[in-house]
Amino acid sequence: MDEQTPYVPPKVWTWNKPNGGHFASINRPVAGATHDKELPRGKHPLQLYSLATPNGVKVTVMLEELLALGHEGAEYDAWLVNIREGAQFSSGFVGANPNSKIPALLDCSFAEPVRVFESGAILLYLAEKFGTLVPTDPVLRAECLSWLFWQMGSAPYLGGGFGHFYAYAPIKIEYAIDRFAMEVKRQLDVLNQRLATSRYIAGDDYTIADIAIWPWYGGMAKGQLYEGGEFLQVHEYTHVIRWADEIAQRPAVRRGRMVNRVMGPLETQLHERHDASDFETQTQDKLRPAGST
Repeated sequence: MDEQTPYVPPKVWTWNKPNGGHFASINRPVAGATHDKELPRGKHPLQLYSLATPNGVKVTVMLEELLALGHEGAEYDAWLVNIREGAQFSSGFVGANPNSKIPALLDCSFAEPVRVFESGAILLYLAEKFGTLVPTDPVLRAECLSWLFWQMGSAPYLGGGFGHFYAYAPIKIEYAIDRFAMEVKRQLDVLNQRLATSRYIAGDDYTIADIAIWPWYGGMAKGQLYEGGEFLQVHEYTHVIRWADEIAQRPAVRRGRMVNRVMGPLETQLHERHDASDFETQTQDKLRPAGST
């Protein structure tokens, strides 16, 4: 089929395995495990299984922020889940998240581990567990949670919509790119108008709403997602850029971005995290010249 031939959907859809472009190997129309493999466990009560996609970064930033605030119970082990190799379809991971998407968290501080999946749910669970980064005032809490759920509902347009068709789809479809570009620009404008009158997303204080939104929309505003910044003219959203820059300077955010990262400069990658000292020792090991001790 070429661009001049209109697509007519069949009466019954069938799975065409090669379809899906860059991420074809991770997409399938059925749920459940494809192979048996238990999840590893570390020494800390909180066990995270993830990858440094925007959704994964939310949780590692949250955990690092909690530790920076002095919550020792937020110490965690972060295990790498390589989604391109199908690790999210192991029996252990499906047990932690039946939706087979990263991130997944196990809280082993109970007699039986508590599983938490969906990145927004993990942020809210941790905020309530440690009593911080979500307002207690009813009005401010409502604002914070509204923006948290705004992100959860909006990000598919940015990631699976614009990101897929602009950067990863095997063929470029003008209608699809235009449709999602329009919506992403509208979303950026929503944030830009909000941040014109508010230092942070939910008000004067930094909250889980900022932690949820920053990896997606902060990354897009700074041209760090899909190389689509020029296409979307992200420089127009000056208030989003101001906010994104401020959050990027937070030490906990810089640490959280590194965890489970497998792309980019070596000094920005920390494939697994099991102790705070890993940020120093493992990074130094990666940067040490071959053959040195």
